[in-house]
Amino acid sequence: MLDDALDQQRQSLLSPGERRRRARRAARATRRSSRRWAKAPRRRSRAWRATPAVGVVVLLVLWFTPGLFQDHALPVIRPYLPHASAPPPGVGAAQAPLGTPPEVEDPGGYRFMDPPDPAQPMVAYDPCRPVHYVVRPDGGPPGGRQLIEEAVAEISAATGLRFVPAGTTTEAPAEQRAPYQPERYGRQWAPVLVAWSDETEVPGLAGNVVGLGGSTARQAPGRPFVYVTGQVALDAPGLTQVLDHPDGAAHVRATIIHELAHVVGLAHVDDPTQMMHPAGGATVLSAGDRAGLSELGSGPCVPQL
Repeated sequence: MLDDALDQQRQSLLSPGERRRRARRAARATRRSSRRWAKAPRRRSRAWRATPAVGVVVLLVLWFTPGLFQDHALPVIRPYLPHASAPPPGVGAAQAPLGTPPEVEDPGGYRFMDPPDPAQPMVAYDPCRPVHYVVRPDGGPPGGRQLIEEAVAEISAATGLRFVPAGTTTEAPAEQRAPYQPERYGRQWAPVLVAWSDETEVPGLAGNVVGLGGSTARQAPGRPFVYVTGQVALDAPGLTQVLDHPDGAAHVRATIIHELAHVVGLAHVDDPTQMMHPAGGATVLSAGDRAGLSELGSGPCVPQL
């Protein structure tokens, strides 16, 4: 009570102008404190939370070794986060799509990754921006870089999305990979990461798992979710063994295509003739695969991100 009385007495000795200036400074300090400590919501996809009990899925990449290899389809889906967690809106965005999806028949038989918003049937990459990608070549098998380039070209042709190589990186794959890394990649969304790895670095590659693939989605206010970056982790020891078999290169390429199809938004299907079947041996994209990829190439442009 005495402190309050003394404070009121001191305030009464100030001029009206000085009292107004002190009030404005206090208000500004309050606003700065609120901005500094406000936290935007974060959300992880169900597939990440369910791994490995529910999120594990199977991919047989070899006809000659049934049941040997598997993969995960694990998207990382987070809502739009403002300020330091995102680049300036519109970086790299064009006024129109950079490519056109091929016209294909739609026989069905494909599925999209589960969207964060049930009202949105699918999530895709913004076709008005190039999809930059980097490769971590460390530990990769002989000819691994060429197989990645061939797989990327296949996915690009099937979606109409423009994939642009951005060189090599030392970045390691991570379950909680940051989609915006300005200190490493500049003020833009981080490029899609394709990394040769092993179970020591990525525990999800343990056992007969040879690949992990998925993407991160963001949403600008009032706009649909779109993927802004993704990653693929490839089991270098296991796939190196595959290359020693007849047609091994075709099966490794198919594995990379399968994982990149997860990255752009395709999920597994029940039809064993499709490359996206979790226990099939297809080495080329089938009609259902191509129909789903073509649709994923016609997603919305979101320059607000």
